[in-house]
Amino acid sequence: MSTDAEQAHSPHGTPPPRPAHPPRTAPERPSAPPSPPANAPGFTPDPETPVLGVRAKAPSFGGAAEASGTGVPPWPSTPPRPSVRPRTGGPFANGGPGGRRRPASRTAAAAASLVLGLGLLGGAAAGSWLGDGPGDQPSTADTYAHARSAWHSIPVADLFPRTLRGKGEGPGGADRVWTRIAVAPDSSCGGGFDPLLAKALAPVGCKRLVRATYADATSTSVTTVGVLITTSGPTGMRSLQQRFVTEKLDERTDLMPRAYAAKGTAAAGFGDDQRASWRIRILTDAPAVIYTVTGFADGREVTDPQSAGEATQRGATSAPAQSGLGNDARGIADAIEAGFRRALDTFAETTS
Repeated sequence: MSTDAEQAHSPHGTPPPRPAHPPRTAPERPSAPPSPPANAPGFTPDPETPVLGVRAKAPSFGGAAEASGTGVPPWPSTPPRPSVRPRTGGPFANGGPGGRRRPASRTAAAAASLVLGLGLLGGAAAGSWLGDGPGDQPSTADTYAHARSAWHSIPVADLFPRTLRGKGEGPGGADRVWTRIAVAPDSSCGGGFDPLLAKALAPVGCKRLVRATYADATSTSVTTVGVLITTSGPTGMRSLQQRFVTEKLDERTDLMPRAYAAKGTAAAGFGDDQRASWRIRILTDAPAVIYTVTGFADGREVTDPQSAGEATQRGATSAPAQSGLGNDARGIADAIEAGFRRALDTFAETTS
């Protein structure tokens, strides 16, 4: 007969008696989700350990076991499932991985930004629709289209008035008056420019060229003014204007426009050798080039021509500067440009 110690070490000995199972009575449904008891395997309660950003509380259980004072409630084989899943656990319980909930201030700011962005987009769209009204400024495309069809519809008196008055446009701020003495038939650009200037203007094309010649009040000086209607669009006109400014093409004496010397007028002897000063204006809001060229009415040759920009500078001593021919070239060009713009506006109003 073996002893108790031998039975304990014998593999075929009588096993020790199994402890009695606790009664399988359903515990009362707790008012809050139950937590594992303090002596559950693998569980170490720590009331200071944060769980998903929320400081945990020590587990607490209600029911008969807690009332009995044992402090160890019965651990059911299957924990009861609460009717509502708690919002303080699990990776997506609080709106995203880690359980971090977006602050209310950030949510409100994001919503406000979305509303503001939609409002700006809507306002921009509404502005574009409202900007197409009949009283709004015409677009560049409309202005270009009107200019190309207006050259043969604008009266000569509107484009080239019979009398031009330049207040303070003369040397020393003196007033100037110019009278139209000839109007050239509209034509192509052939013969209107020296070959080198024609080559410089070639990128914008030539639809039509209209010209007129003016004389000052004393018939001492004569000035031819021309309006070249191009075939180019806004991009081409801006490119040409930029080139003229960058390379200073409007100051080169080998790029002077030619004069319109009408027979039987004070400008009859106004040829290439009589050119004294000039101005070339490349417009970018309309397909047009406006230019002027001046000379003496008595037919004298000029050996030192100078652009209007240089001849009207203070201290300039050239013949075009001292005689006021640079002032004539600048003043008439400015006056015709202003009249050309007014004529385009009037034409646009009557045809719209």
